[in-house]
Amino acid sequence: MIVVITPEEIIQNETELINELFQEGLDLLHIRKPFISLEEMADFIQKIDSAFHSQLVLHSHYDLAKDFKISRLHFRGIDRQNGLHQSFKDKIISTSVHDIETFNGLGNEWEYAFVSPVFPSISKKGYGENSIILNDIIRRENSKVKLIALGGIDESNIHEVFNNDIDGLALLGAIWENNKPIQIFKKCRQNALSQ
Repeated sequence: MIVVITPEEIIQNETELINELFQEGLDLLHIRKPFISLEEMADFIQKIDSAFHSQLVLHSHYDLAKDFKISRLHFRGIDRQNGLHQSFKDKIISTSVHDIETFNGLGNEWEYAFVSPVFPSISKKGYGENSIILNDIIRRENSKVKLIALGGIDESNIHEVFNNDIDGLALLGAIWENNKPIQIFKKCRQNALSQ
């Protein structure tokens, strides 16, 4: 499974690129826009082809899920700890963790969790410089929750990621910090499928 996470800020032609990513085989798109209003989020979702709405995952403005028939929601670690997800029993839920111990402790209600940072981040300079997540994945004990690797992954290191016990990967900086995002996605997908 390949997931793409949106950049925090809206960028030029973003929804057109998103539609193209889906046409190229994107599995899921996480919409992470912490600074936009409910109206801006609704407008953003409306510009994405409705055929792909079932593959969208909201990180905020969860009330829009019913308006757009979105069944997937993502919860930050702090929201998971505060039990925010418990109000959404009819949704497919995911979360984020930053160590394998926390991942191993996740319950069956979670479909998957991002585990990060695997490599030094592309979009957050300096983040993940000393990460040992990739080494720690060998201590994975939770087989009920899918493990999605995140952080610094691009077409050059995908093989290294898939040599570990993961169920998929998430791309952010590799796509949005590049002037040819569709070509990069295609290379990443091709490299992932060749595993």
